[in-house]
Amino acid sequence: MSHSDEKLQSVLETLEECRRVLNECHSRESAEMLSIVILDMRMKLKGIDSADLKALCDEMLRSAASEPLTPSKQTQDQPRRPLLRVVK
Repeated sequence: MSHSDEKLQSVLETLEECRRVLNECHSRESAEMLSIVILDMRMKLKGIDSADLKALCDEMLRSAASEPLTPSKQTQDQPRRPLLRVVK
């Protein structure tokens, strides 16, 4: 891990703690905005670009649209295949 990655990881840990405190204080909107920043930082650390995120979201939307509103017990018990795999 490079020095800049270590710094980003440290900042990420601080932001996650801040989000936890915001949730405890019932500041849901602020915690949600911070979640977006946390996601962006995690993507940078893992080398995931916005095109990968968009592909994941598109696949999730397609999957959600094709699933019945009340899934059967059998469907709930089956593990879902990963939608995105990070390769370094």
